[in-house]
Amino acid sequence: MAVFLLALGAACCLGLGFVLQQHAAQRAPRADLLRWRLLLDLMRMPEWLLGTGFMVSGLILSALALNKGEVSLVEPLLTTNLLFAMALSRVLTRQSLGRSGWAGILLLGLGVTAFIVAGRPTGGGAPAGELRHWLVVGTVVGLTLLLVSLARRLPLFEEATLLALAAGLLYGLQDALTRTTTQRLDHSGLDAVLRSWQPYAVIAAGVVGLLLVQSAFEAAPLRMSLPALTAAQPLSGIACAVGFLGDRLRVTPAALAWQTVGLIAIITGVVLLGRHPALPGTVRDTLESIGASPPDTPDGPDGPGEPGPPDRPTDGGA
Repeated sequence: MAVFLLALGAACCLGLGFVLQQHAAQRAPRADLLRWRLLLDLMRMPEWLLGTGFMVSGLILSALALNKGEVSLVEPLLTTNLLFAMALSRVLTRQSLGRSGWAGILLLGLGVTAFIVAGRPTGGGAPAGELRHWLVVGTVVGLTLLLVSLARRLPLFEEATLLALAAGLLYGLQDALTRTTTQRLDHSGLDAVLRSWQPYAVIAAGVVGLLLVQSAFEAAPLRMSLPALTAAQPLSGIACAVGFLGDRLRVTPAALAWQTVGLIAIITGVVLLGRHPALPGTVRDTLESIGASPPDTPDGPDGPGEPGPPDRPTDGGA
């Protein structure tokens, strides 16, 4: 029960933090995209600092949850951060949930339940050696670099989605390495932790992931980034946990089928909630936040009266 409460508390803090951070990030200078200067500019915004406080609280709670439970159990629970983001966004936008909102909530809840019940995540497997650690870490880092490289060639709205996917991969890796670090701390003490590479990799993944996700928040509305971030993190975390932590899931045909159904339901629910009108940041809002004058077009991607997405800036700062 403690693991569930800690994971849901972490999801609540993360969801609230993401909404507040995106509200601030879309007001940052466009030239800061994917530059460390972005974080320095955001630090001057009280709303972003409050959101970051929520996010740090969420990371602490998730670390405590990971110390008590398997990554493959905690990660699906963390996807519920989108429910708390929706709750705050609904207050800000005064949008009702409607059928799509309730469908997303139902799918997300049922998907998490199906995956956990069918998979019965357990620990106790033999942790992988250093070589396998590095292979899994290298694969995640390589995919992250590939996504960032592809994102830089796309218009801003599509770039935001790929940057959020990349951040989600890093956050999933960070969660798995956090569990490795806390296990070593429990068994071998602080000195052994400081002499290992994992805690430094946790910090590096967190800092780079923060830059990527804030750039995604700056580039486009929240609905273009948060679903991708929320879907990628558990997939990456579960893969890393099975890859080098020794987490085990049931692998009978029926269990695998239900786990697959559960993951599909989670991702579908995340996408439905992420694209709900209650999430802030329409195309028009984003254009106005960068000083553009949105034309009145009848059939943009966000519905009647919304223009298409802006092209990537052509100045040297983007």
